[in-house]
Amino acid sequence: MKRVLPYVFALLALLGCASASTNGNSYCGLGDVWLGAASDGPAALPNRCIYTGLDGTQSPGVVTPVPAGGRVQAALNAAKCGDTIELHAGASFSGTFSLPAKACDAQHWITIRTSAPDTSLPPEATRVTPCYAGVKSLPGRPAYRCSAPSNVLARVVETNLRSGPFVFASGANHYRFIGLEITRSATAGYVDTLVSANGPVDHIIIDRSWVHGDAHDDTNGGVGFDNMTYAAVIDSYFTDFHCESLTGRCTDSKAIGGGTSSNPGGPYKVRDNFLEAAGENMLQGGASAKFVPADFEIRGNHFFKPFTWMKGQPGFVGGPHGHPFVIKNLFELKNGKRVLVEGNILEDSWGGFTQAGFAILLTPKKQSGPHGANSCLLCQVTNVTIRYNATHHTGTGISIANVLSDNGGQATDGGRYSIHDVTLDDISASKYNGAGGTFQIMSNWSHNQLHDVTINHITGFGDTRLMSTGDTTPVKMSNINFTNNLVKAGSGFPVINTGGGAASCQTDDVPIDMFNSCWFPYSFDFNAVIGPDRDQPTQWPNGNFFPANVAAVQFTNYAGGNYQLLPTSPYHNAGSDGKDLGADIVTLTKMLRFVP
Repeated sequence: MKRVLPYVFALLALLGCASASTNGNSYCGLGDVWLGAASDGPAALPNRCIYTGLDGTQSPGVVTPVPAGGRVQAALNAAKCGDTIELHAGASFSGTFSLPAKACDAQHWITIRTSAPDTSLPPEATRVTPCYAGVKSLPGRPAYRCSAPSNVLARVVETNLRSGPFVFASGANHYRFIGLEITRSATAGYVDTLVSANGPVDHIIIDRSWVHGDAHDDTNGGVGFDNMTYAAVIDSYFTDFHCESLTGRCTDSKAIGGGTSSNPGGPYKVRDNFLEAAGENMLQGGASAKFVPADFEIRGNHFFKPFTWMKGQPGFVGGPHGHPFVIKNLFELKNGKRVLVEGNILEDSWGGFTQAGFAILLTPKKQSGPHGANSCLLCQVTNVTIRYNATHHTGTGISIANVLSDNGGQATDGGRYSIHDVTLDDISASKYNGAGGTFQIMSNWSHNQLHDVTINHITGFGDTRLMSTGDTTPVKMSNINFTNNLVKAGSGFPVINTGGGAASCQTDDVPIDMFNSCWFPYSFDFNAVIGPDRDQPTQWPNGNFFPANVAAVQFTNYAGGNYQLLPTSPYHNAGSDGKDLGADIVTLTKMLRFVP
């Protein structure tokens, strides 16, 4: 499928991939001290973090080499706090390995790493690629820099029908992986999660590692955050997490999962990774849980699904029975609070299964348990900040939905969202089998409806509509603010209801009627709605702009993906805050960490 590389990709190729800080800890200091602000608009930001710099995770003890064919489990059992285990570079180590609980501390981490010297790996705070496992390129994925492939990673392989190859024992703490290829055997059949914990563990870091499944078989997950606190995945590369439709053993494959634990979770850092999965590239929640994980720092990642997984595309790759993999969303929250999503690129998501190809989905769920029981009594999605992200090639844009679970359960809370300075382009119902809308904003809870949502300075181009909204209860969604955005109206009705028949808050599809009937209080002003071909400006709230077409906006290079406004644009400095309407393209470009 043809791709258009946006302007920001070309610029980033020139800028390189340097982080805002020298070791990737812009918001976290030594001693796990949060350095960022306390809030962003209505959303509280994280107040805990994990420091991942090598200067704060030292292993000053002995170094134990494990040669090819050596006993990894014996080395793990014998290691003392502060030791380093070096697995022979280029060798494969097969099995399921338990990482024991030891009384370690912040000055004595256990490091499990490749024996290759640091000079053979990318520098700290730089993403590894399969090039370091001797793989020059991966079909269907973005090209990565690889002039001289060299196998310097140590390969650790799960060979059984279980989770593994790494499982942390309850109480394990202060472990860091560096320079590993963590995978599963092609003959193992279904494998659940490659890195997981059997009970409460803390201070776990996966650093500069290639974590991947098999090209065809079901691999449900890469890293499972359940039962982990102070855990991080940084500068790593995740591929081939998928579940075959119709005949597969799973449905919600994910590169990184969590939010379904009986133990506390967070803080978490997911920074500067390539994250590929068919279901949800990152998912929190979706099953029974007794705690709400908190304090997420999700920055500088590339969320991606290869179009070779779309049936009918050249080079199609499916499961062992020829069925396509179950495709869902790029980033989804069903259970989590104080979440920062910043500087990420999210691309390629399509419908055709149970979802409509959303880029981002915020949907708190009180999931079903055994016999239909409501088994996530505290589940919520609250205090989420989504800023300076770019999404491309999706069936639908962002969904914000407080809806009942399949068992009729209602989650505890959903709201206090700050979404700003995001671009959403190439949203297409026809190309990606979705709804084609930029936003979906809905709620049907009987109490505590969706609340405190700010959508500000968005540049978005849905092909069918700007948004769908609605609820089926007498309680309106409250404090909904949609301001300073630069968005397309779409080819149909710009605003439609989300269904529900006579119970819906409004059904006439007139924007001002929809907003007045479904939201209170709310603001909808200082927006430029491009080309509303069905609705007249009088059918919208006052204080908005209606450019006839894209050319009237005066983008720097709309066709090339540069959505910065020209100085002559009528929407330059036209926002309620004196800024350009739409996303702050200059700051967004600086925040992105991906190098194409």
